[in-house]
Amino acid sequence: MVDINTVGRTFNIQRYSIADGPGIRTTIFVKGCPLSCKWCSNPESQSKERQIAYRNTQCKACGKCVAACPKQCMTLDEDGIHIDRTVCDVCGTCVKKCLPGALSFSGKDMTAQEAFKVVMRDKDYYEKDGGCTCSGGEILMQPDFVAAIFAQCRENGIHTNADTCGCGSEEAMRKILEYSDMVFFDLKHMDSAEHKRMTGVGNEQILKNLDICMHSDAQVVIRVPLIKGFNDTDENITAMCETLKKIGGQTPIISVLPYHNYGENKYRMIDEVYELTDMEPPSQETKDHVKELIESLGFECRVE
Repeated sequence: MVDINTVGRTFNIQRYSIADGPGIRTTIFVKGCPLSCKWCSNPESQSKERQIAYRNTQCKACGKCVAACPKQCMTLDEDGIHIDRTVCDVCGTCVKKCLPGALSFSGKDMTAQEAFKVVMRDKDYYEKDGGCTCSGGEILMQPDFVAAIFAQCRENGIHTNADTCGCGSEEAMRKILEYSDMVFFDLKHMDSAEHKRMTGVGNEQILKNLDICMHSDAQVVIRVPLIKGFNDTDENITAMCETLKKIGGQTPIISVLPYHNYGENKYRMIDEVYELTDMEPPSQETKDHVKELIESLGFECRVE
């Protein structure tokens, strides 16, 4: 049983999305992730705690936020606003004072019913092949919330897609799968030590949850973030395909997502450091080769 009054924490709800599953979709991004991928394009999604985000390109340097801060944890200089996050209690006073919108909350609490009401606003656009996607962060950190949203979607004939890195309990995976029509399952590296080096966590639990998904009724799409010098080798790609064959259950489509640095500026917004400043996206030659290799191993492959 699910409870539509279950409270979850989101950091964004994106309507009219065309990148998070088939058709036009509403994507609910939940906050909190056990991984800390060095290429993460949504660093604000990693912590489950609410945060204040600062966009210096919108700042007018008026200083009203600094004057209003009850903790006196904000300063202003030629580089813009600086927040002492060891003192800040995320009360939101500065956000209310910031008329240009340079300061904003990352993290909103809402019930599954409230989130579903947002999904329902665009129900007419889902009629052909669209629907609702829950993404993150990591949805396995908030399984009751996600399952309650998906259960309401099911009752109303709305397609559901669970976008997961697979790092969470098997109980959480099964709870969400019960109401999932599709799963976007990320596979980052097949060697656990390498996986831990770049994401902070090994892949043992991820592979257990992959097995569960592959033997479920949900359509599985494997998504591979292609990172130069990390997981773009023939050895890793072949190991991934052989693992999928060994697990069995279904033959998934493999979707390759070439690295990009579009989220780099977000790190400055929450005073975090982006470590891959010198990383280059994979060449067209590399993308073509990876696609050909995957297809030669018996899988349909798409390069997004």
